[in-house]
Amino acid sequence: MGYEGHIKPVMDTIPFIKMHGLGNDFVVIDARQDPVAVSSGGARAIADRHHGIGCDQVILIEPSADGLGDVFMRILNADGGEVAACGNATRCVASLLMAEKGADHVVIETAGGLLDAEKGDGGLICVDMGRARLDWRDIPLSEATDTLHLPISENGLTDGCAVNMGNPHLVFFVDDAESVALETLGPKLERHPLFPERTNVEVVQVLSPDKLRLRVWERGAGITNACGTGACAALVAAHRRGLSERRAEVVLDGGTLVVEWLADDHVLLTGPVSSSFSGELDQNLLTAGKAS
Repeated sequence: MGYEGHIKPVMDTIPFIKMHGLGNDFVVIDARQDPVAVSSGGARAIADRHHGIGCDQVILIEPSADGLGDVFMRILNADGGEVAACGNATRCVASLLMAEKGADHVVIETAGGLLDAEKGDGGLICVDMGRARLDWRDIPLSEATDTLHLPISENGLTDGCAVNMGNPHLVFFVDDAESVALETLGPKLERHPLFPERTNVEVVQVLSPDKLRLRVWERGAGITNACGTGACAALVAAHRRGLSERRAEVVLDGGTLVVEWLADDHVLLTGPVSSSFSGELDQNLLTAGKAS
């Protein structure tokens, strides 16, 4: 017996594109023409890999607030919290806008500021992530602390560095990144009291002065295949420690990004982007859990 006549077309849906940068994946929604409001619970529902679409972050493309950018990019983590920066999402949105405009350069406005993006060789997308912020107030930390040597120790991880790349990062250097139980240590360190806004956590193995191995626990998302701001933070921390050059390949679980810390303190992030599929999501997902 078939199901003809029992399946009704889905109404009130919102188009989306599923994209990723080295496996760091996003549900991208264009909200420029028709405003789209996603609740915290809605972001969690969309990001759920069993009941929703599944992603590390939900990305809303909105009109630029002040007209200085081509668009405004809103970022919602898998746990529903809104954040100011995501390097790989910026590269994904930039690639969409470049294709739409037939341009090799776009400016994306975020809660963390304006980000310039350019198309590079082989379809790679390069984003100027802005200046690395290193003062304890800018991370932010809960008290005055040397950001190059943090008084944090957790199960073998010691002497971390703090870097803000539009969001806070806690970077540890280790002999073997693969052996670190990041799934256990990540959630503890994310909520360390020294970081009042929580933090991303990175473990870095220096393979050579121009090559780093990186594993990442993202604030609000958990272990991810790649993290653009994390790669930037790792390179900045490594160079500050005298462990790397100002430009290096950063090898993540999902592949390799190239990071360069310029003399003016701006950090360039370069890598590939991919579109996985497009579809439509039920509007009921957008407000899931709103009543609670």
